[in-house]
Amino acid sequence: MTGELRRFALIGFGEAGSILGEDLVRAGREVITYDILLDGPASRARVIERARKAGVRVADGLAQAASGAQIVISAVTASSSAEVAAGAAKCLRAGQILLDINSVSPAKKLANAQLVEPSGADYVEAAVMAPVPPQRLKVPMLLGGKRAASLVEPLNALGMNTRAIADRIGVASAVKMCRSVVIKGLESLALESMMAARRFGAEREVLESLRETFPHMGWTERLPDYLISRVAEHGRRRAAEMREVARTLQDIAIQPTMAGATAQCQDALIDAMQARGLTFDGQAPFSWRELADALSGSSVPTDPTPPR
Repeated sequence: MTGELRRFALIGFGEAGSILGEDLVRAGREVITYDILLDGPASRARVIERARKAGVRVADGLAQAASGAQIVISAVTASSSAEVAAGAAKCLRAGQILLDINSVSPAKKLANAQLVEPSGADYVEAAVMAPVPPQRLKVPMLLGGKRAASLVEPLNALGMNTRAIADRIGVASAVKMCRSVVIKGLESLALESMMAARRFGAEREVLESLRETFPHMGWTERLPDYLISRVAEHGRRRAAEMREVARTLQDIAIQPTMAGATAQCQDALIDAMQARGLTFDGQAPFSWRELADALSGSSVPTDPTPPR
């Protein structure tokens, strides 16, 4: 792709969309967004205020947002990605690109591409390889599709961190799906292990043992808090992503034993927190010990000081 990218549309203005939108505006680009929450009277004002703070204009529909945009970024939930692709197919034109950053299976990315491409527009998949908030616009993304390689330079010129790894759809999302088996699986393993260890009053010894086995991971430092906080804050969304991982494995005749269990574990924590009126929004300091005690209904009578 040649030429400077000046105008972006964001379909979906949740956590990822709003961060990318704000940073693109700071990079001097024009950004317009449409989010389905704009259709609800109760949620419309909230989205408009968030967009105002980010310097992002608001559209009243996908077609209005996409009109004249060089890049249309789909940043919705996994269950809504096909709906966005179908809507984009009705309004996009040759020369425009739908950049799909949603966490869905390779098969779903391919199906989305097949919806979009008859319009004359191009479809590029992006696998977002880390949480968006810490790195924001610089979060690593793997790109795939016929236009992927030509899109890297103009996107990276804006401060993004993209890399094309395939000219066909599905490879980039497969990398993310396979990685998620380990990353989100590790979160769930830590959650289950630490909740049980705390209940028995054995966390100090468990963490020391893990540190001895994996000395560079930080088991006696901040790693358990970090891993479990990801579930406490985003467990529902991450469970949905793991069900996409399960579908990915099923599509290639691999039994998704671990992926399915991980989704169940992440959902279960959110269910337990909601039952007790507990929330975590990522703003306050997080302690997995405090969460474990709140879920069990009492503090265990052991020294809560982390092992050294």
